[in-house]
Amino acid sequence: MAIVAALQIGSDYRGKAETLLSVLAFEERIAASGAALVVMPEALLGGYPKGDIFGTRLGYRMPEGRDAFARYYHNAVDLDGPELAAIAAMSARTGASIVLGVIERSGSSLYCTAVFLEPEQGLVAKHRKLMPTGTERLIWSMGDGSTMPVVHSAIGKLGAAICWENHMPLFRTAMYSKGVEIWCAPTVDERDIWRSSMRHVAHEGRCFVISCCQVQPSPRALGVQIDGWDEDRPLIKGGSMIVGPLGDVLAGPAENGPELLTAEIDMKDVIKARYDLDVVGHYSRPDIFSLRVDQTPRDGVTLFTV
Repeated sequence: MAIVAALQIGSDYRGKAETLLSVLAFEERIAASGAALVVMPEALLGGYPKGDIFGTRLGYRMPEGRDAFARYYHNAVDLDGPELAAIAAMSARTGASIVLGVIERSGSSLYCTAVFLEPEQGLVAKHRKLMPTGTERLIWSMGDGSTMPVVHSAIGKLGAAICWENHMPLFRTAMYSKGVEIWCAPTVDERDIWRSSMRHVAHEGRCFVISCCQVQPSPRALGVQIDGWDEDRPLIKGGSMIVGPLGDVLAGPAENGPELLTAEIDMKDVIKARYDLDVVGHYSRPDIFSLRVDQTPRDGVTLFTV
């Protein structure tokens, strides 16, 4: 048996330093909970700029949009920077594995990334979002097949799919084939249909699912105005949840703002659930269907000497 958790929290609009302090403030509660794994939301460090258009219209970009992107870029994190070092230190002190959504700065580009931190090793892996959704593509680059890890933690094999990647059936199949036992889903999707998706992923993959969503107050509370948005409605209302491998909800959905949501899980339930459905094993029909996955790193420039 093990305790797992979703830390439902939001990015601080003042910046990554303030967000980091908000995360670290939960350390005592994480330690007291005995959680062996804590999942945190998409884009927590770096922020999810919901409602921002970055000064872009089809065919042209406004100077104020370039200014907005520059601010966003400078609020992103480097994987070897002080913010992740501080989270890694918290992982070491609490003994909890951590899966955290960040905006990763790489050169002059940004990626929506999930990082994996282990108590004794620090940062061990990353997953870059393969397909930013809609206008996310204005500000985030696409990941490639080289960052689709499964991490062996103390309690089981961890994998991550960020927000609407969870709607990519071929990506799910590729990750199932790697033996994921605990599916981590950092997100900003608050809708009821998302909760149905999380239950479906757990039931399909016969794995535990930890969905962790940001919470953000209303535009009015933030002192901003977003065209077409009810200023009193929260920007992101949460709804984090933990689901068992038969699709049963073990905890949540959390709807009361910032919260450390926990559940006790038994990894033996994964094998029990796969007795009658193993989508990449006895239920896969490889005589009819096959999937090829290219895990080659795709760098824009390769330098070599003949």
